[in-house]
Amino acid sequence: MAKTEKRVAVVTGANKGIGFEVARQLARRGLRVVLTSRDEARGKKAAKGLQQQGIEVDYCRLDVTRRVSVTALARYLERKYGRLDVLVNNAGILLGKYETSVLDEKESLFRETLETNFYGALRVSQALVPLMKRQGYGRIVNLSSGLGQLDHMGDGVSAYRVSKTALNALTRMLAGATADDKILVNSMCPGWVQTDMGGPTASRSVEKGAETVVWLATLPDKGPTGGFFRDKKRIPW
Repeated sequence: MAKTEKRVAVVTGANKGIGFEVARQLARRGLRVVLTSRDEARGKKAAKGLQQQGIEVDYCRLDVTRRVSVTALARYLERKYGRLDVLVNNAGILLGKYETSVLDEKESLFRETLETNFYGALRVSQALVPLMKRQGYGRIVNLSSGLGQLDHMGDGVSAYRVSKTALNALTRMLAGATADDKILVNSMCPGWVQTDMGGPTASRSVEKGAETVVWLATLPDKGPTGGFFRDKKRIPW
């Protein structure tokens, strides 16, 4: 088993968008970043692009919907680094049309969305938290959305909304399960960001969308846990 003194971070769904920017920023802060993606060719291309900028990152394929793939990632981290310090659960999908009411949405869309957005984060967390517990340190950041806030819940993109509400619940449960292990677990909403999901007319840059993720991923030991944040400020669940 290899061992590194550098903090090791895993970012899921990091071949583009916010995940890619988070990987870039964390690597620039001196963390050893393992960039992951479902599509191996796109993931390797993304990692190579950062490497060509002088930003050192590693790559490992990960399909969060498949337990065998998640287990393979855990074994890779164990073998190559012997540790994990930061997990950013960024991988997510948005299916369906915003204007479709929950009364008309297909049940299959809920299942497919939850498979990635909720079960994916659950699988990865279950597999990787033991590496954090072993050394008594960890930071987990779950990429959520204001659309999942019960405080402002409405109709439209209902499968996505449900998946992010479930992810927020997972955040609270993980925070409780790791309270004695110096692992801080938080959700965040990046806002409306210029990504494939947000579209080119979105009001926020990718850099701005990644800002709070990086802040939560590098919190001091007495930082918050079990919270929901936007722009580094707590927001209602």
